[in-house]
Order: sequence, then structure tokens, then C-alpha cells
Amino acid sequence: MTGQAGQAMDRRSASRALEQIASLLEFKGENAFRVRAFRAAARALATMPQDLPTALADGTVAAIRGIGPATLQIIQELADTGQSSLLDALRKEVPPGLVEMSRISGLGIQRIRQVHQLLNIDSLPELEAAARDGRLARLPRFGARTAENILRSIRFLRQAHGLRLRHHAEQEAETLAGALRGVPGITGVWVAGELRRAMEVIREVVLVVVSEVPSPELFRRLAELPGVDELAGRDERRVTLTFAGGAAIQVIATPPVNLGAVLVEATGADAHLRALETSAAARGMTLSGSALWRGSEFVATPDEAAFYRALGMAWIPPELREGGDEINLAALGLLPELLQQDQLRGLLHCHTGYSDGSSTVEELALAARAEGYEWIGITDHSQAAAYAGGLSASTLQRQADEIDELNQRLNGFRVLKGIEADILKDGAIDYDARVLDRLDFVIASIHNRFSLDRDAMTARMLRALDDPHVTIIGHPTGRLLLSREPYDLDVEAVLQRAAERGVAVEINADPHRLDLDWRHLARARELGTMISIGADAHGVAGIQNMRHGVGVARKGKLGPGQVVNTMGADAFLAFAAKRP
Repeated sequence: MTGQAGQAMDRRSASRALEQIASLLEFKGENAFRVRAFRAAARALATMPQDLPTALADGTVAAIRGIGPATLQIIQELADTGQSSLLDALRKEVPPGLVEMSRISGLGIQRIRQVHQLLNIDSLPELEAAARDGRLARLPRFGARTAENILRSIRFLRQAHGLRLRHHAEQEAETLAGALRGVPGITGVWVAGELRRAMEVIREVVLVVVSEVPSPELFRRLAELPGVDELAGRDERRVTLTFAGGAAIQVIATPPVNLGAVLVEATGADAHLRALETSAAARGMTLSGSALWRGSEFVATPDEAAFYRALGMAWIPPELREGGDEINLAALGLLPELLQQDQLRGLLHCHTGYSDGSSTVEELALAARAEGYEWIGITDHSQAAAYAGGLSASTLQRQADEIDELNQRLNGFRVLKGIEADILKDGAIDYDARVLDRLDFVIASIHNRFSLDRDAMTARMLRALDDPHVTIIGHPTGRLLLSREPYDLDVEAVLQRAAERGVAVEINADPHRLDLDWRHLARARELGTMISIGADAHGVAGIQNMRHGVGVARKGKLGPGQVVNTMGADAFLAFAAKRP
């Protein structure tokens, strides 16, 4: 979405605009090289650590491989004005419904063009009708199964309506929290709700503010914040702020003496709060009106530790407040040690400019070292992933030579040679054994043929796990949050085989994936399956994805001993080399 005239555009918005240009050009059947150039530019902008004006001014954007004078001019226009004349023109030429249809899993641009040309369909409702009445199934290379998959994907997209990816919600929360800290009378701001619990998708952004100012006066001040369109859902303690563009954020106000109870209530899932009410009743107290009471006596809880202590239990990490067994564990003093970000020593799953990344090997290595990591594993795409610039065997060797030279210069830091190798349809790993033998480790991932049935997909994955070169299974269920469902897979069987073969299963930390789902991690713990947290970084900025992966690991009650990233480089290499 382009901005309003005269408003400069940030790098994330500019990246989305370039991706839209690429999609619209592809719909029109434009030159594939030009389409790839816009997509490469979009990825580069999204993963740059600098802001867009700085990157344009210092020549970073102009130096990106594949960006020529014409593309650079469009990026400059987006940065200066928030608009693109090319994008505006393309939107007039391509029906908007076709772009919406591109969100359907398994329905690529070529198939959408086929549907448009043969059935004169240019909207999602028309596509759904054609899938139901058999017209879609009768098209060449479609069939009844494809039509059913499309219907399922449409249902999935509708269920996702109104939800946000966590990194988008995080940006909204951080922006408003910064503004709230400048409001007179507010002395503290806390992120609460699903964001604080590290949920993968967010229904509502919730902030708790500490203030001694009476709520009516405080809410009047909030209404004056820049960009606020209206206040809704107001009561004596909470208000929902609606911003231009439709984003809504709930703000809950509390005096300092009751922060603990309010923050607990604003953070925990309903099941967690019900269990707390039961625990309070067992101790002769009630949890009512976002406060803790002993009869008619108010119990002060200036922080969460005081709140949980009043109920006879240890403070419960926000990620665990889902209503499982965390209340009993806290009461018994048996809460597990959870992984901490600073316990990670290795950065895994990183793409460079050799395939579809925007940074060099050295740039990623230096950035990882600056973030406190001791080693990094480079894993560009393999040769079967031609769409992502997959590496030929000779290019992979050239990268390995570069890594050897780099390791001689990086004292105290290691760069490991890896690959994200495609798992082919039959479960074989891309490249032959001679190529794989030269690598330090291998991430094996599925990138196509997602519609295989459960038995076929599971057999495919199990065969890949039997390959002695495989160290990690990448994004194991293939989901794209709010966009594509997981493929049909027996996750239990995969975790079991991974444990038997000594292969780690990835938590892909890209906030569009967060795959493996945290709900599967309890079984992984029971089976002894090791877990890898993969940044899936396609540039220096992607290193920051790791915090999302750590959140997933913590929700799954993982400690440092169950995550391969906490190993030193030598220990990780030994893990990769040791197969039953």
C-alpha cells in the first residue's frame, strides 16, 4: 500500500510496494528478469539494517546486485513521496481481485492468469463459486483435488481475517508505547496480551499504562495523540484507540499499587485466569475487578511477583500463561528453566547473495559477531530451488572457498559451511553424497508439492530423516501464518524418527512461519528430539528474527540443553557428525 502524497515511505512499506509491482508485472506477463529484479529489491529493503533514506544516501541501495537505474529511481520516488507512478499505473491495468487471489496457497500467477482468461474470473468470490460448481476442476492441470485445496485455502484466509502477524503487531505496540511514554501523567508502559505471551498471531494489541491521573482526564489526553481517529469501548479503566488506517489498540490504565494484578489479567489466557481465580478462592481470596481481595480488604500487588506470591506460587513467565499445568508447577516450585536469548551461541539458517539473500557471507558473519554469537551457519538454497537462485555444486564450492578464507581472518568467530537442501518429492536430498560430504551440516526442507496426502508427505519426510547427511529439518510443517496451512503430516512420526536418528527439528524464527508450532514441543521434549532455532535470515536485519524463535521455544518449555544453538561450534559439529 502506498502512502499519501507528500509522505515519505519507510523501508518496510517500500519493500511491500516493490513486491506488489513484481506481482503485477508477473500478472501482465512481463519479462521474468524484471520481475526478479523487483523481488530482489523488495527483499533487500526488508532486510536492510539502515532506514531507507540513509541507505539511499550512502549508496547501499544502489550497490545491491540487480538494482539498476530504473529500479533505483522507483525506490527513490517511494522514499520521497510515498507513491510510485508505476505501481499506480499497474493497479489500473490488473484487476485487484487477481492480486487477492495470489494469496491462495498453490495458486501461482500462471494459474491465476489461466483462470482469468478461460473463466473470466477476477475476484475471490467468483473463484470460490467456480471451485464449488466444478468449472475449476475441469480446467487443464487442475482437477477435483486442486479445486478442493483452493476451497480449503479460501476458508483458511477468511478465518485469518482480523489477525496480525506478531512482528506487525509488535511494530504497532512499540510505536504507541513510545507515544504514551510522552503523555503527562503516565509513568510506565507495558506490552501485555497475546504479544507478551509470544503468540504467533495476534487478535488484539494490549498495552497497560501506570498513571495516578484519573482515567477520564488520562483518556482525554490519549484522544489527542497524533493519528488517533476515535476512542471506543471505554470504561473506567480501559479504552480502545482506533488509528487512521483501522489499527486498534486497547489501553488499560492502573495506579502503581495494582499494577501486578492488572498486568497479570491483561496478559494471561482465559484458562490461566480461571485457574488463578480457583487458586485465589482456595486461599480465601477473590480475583475481581482486576484486583486481588481478601474479603473486603484490597491486596496491594505493585508487581507481578507480589501477585503470584500472594497466591503462594512463583512468578510465571508470560509465555507459559496459557492454562496448562503452569499453575500447579508454580505452586510446587517446579517451573522449568526456560531458554534465554543470551544463551544462544550459534546463528543458523542464513541466506546470502549467493542465492536469494541480500547480504554477503562476511556481512552476515560480522553482524552475527556484533550481536554476541560465536559462530554462524551459512545455508543458501540448493540447486533444485532455481526460483530462489539455488546453488550449483560448483558455486557451492566457490562459497566454501570464500568461507575458508574468511575463517582465517575472523579470530574467535567461526563460519560453518551448510546448505538448505530441498527434500525432493520422493524424500531424496538435493545434491549427491559427494557434494554433501564436503559440508559441515545440512538443513533439509520441503519447498514444493505441498498437496501430497498425509501418508505420502510423511513418508517423504521420514526418508529424508534417514539420510545420514541431514542435521536439521527446516520449517517442518511448511506453514505460512495467515497465508498457508501446514501440509498434511504426521508430526509425531517425524519427531520420533528425528529423535532416533539424532536430527534436530527447526523452530523457523521467521515471523511469517514460526514453524515448528510451540504446541508440538511438549512431545519433542518427551521424545528427546533436539531443536534448532533458525533465523531464516535473508539479510543482516533477519538476524533479529531469533527473538521470535526464542519466544516459541519458551512457550514450549524448552531449556538451553534442548536447543542446538546453545552449543559451541565444535559441539555443534560433533552433533552434526554423530548419527546412530
